[in-house]
Amino acid sequence: MEKKKRLSSLEKIDRQIAYLGTSNFDATRFLSVRLLTTVLLALALYYFTNLSYFVIPFLVIAYYYFLYYLMILYPIQKRGERLEREALNFFEILTLSLESGRNLEKSLEITVSNTSGELGEEFKKALKETKYGKSMVEALKDMKKRIPSETINNIILSITEASLFGSSLVENMYNQIDFLREKQVLSIREKMNKIPNKISIVSVLLMVPLMLLLILGPLVIQILG
Repeated sequence: MEKKKRLSSLEKIDRQIAYLGTSNFDATRFLSVRLLTTVLLALALYYFTNLSYFVIPFLVIAYYYFLYYLMILYPIQKRGERLEREALNFFEILTLSLESGRNLEKSLEITVSNTSGELGEEFKKALKETKYGKSMVEALKDMKKRIPSETINNIILSITEASLFGSSLVENMYNQIDFLREKQVLSIREKMNKIPNKISIVSVLLMVPLMLLLILGPLVIQILG
């Protein structure tokens, strides 16, 4: 049971690492590095600081979990955001290529050659896999495992379904592009709505010390005088 649980944990981390779009490390290497650096940190805190023995375990545990966030969860989130920013331009070019009468594979080749970014690189990998015997549908299904964006994965799913069932891919893509455009507009509005709150927080942080200085300044001077 314990072995199955450990294998499940390794598989989960491997799936998450695949979302990073890199093969520099795997779950086993990550867990080894995290364990080693955590032990070294604990030893360093015990021997080279005057921290309480009750404080050090909390710092070590915080580091243990923060490293997972810093190396895996946060980069996944940022990569998903980058891919979604590239998605609208990429799929617009793809749709124009499809509309001109080209098939999916040829349209993807034209699109990746006329765009730059991580999304184009992922489709380039998928096209390369088709050269080694995979079908386009299989390559796109495998590509979904490397994309940390539900929006983009839904578009890939719609492309594969249109290819399998023969539905209108161009019409489907225009619907997806409208959705992407609307999502970007909503994202911009959300960021704009947050600006007044951020300005208010900054204003409070700047004004409160100034007001305290104006109110208490004369009193302090009078006391010192």
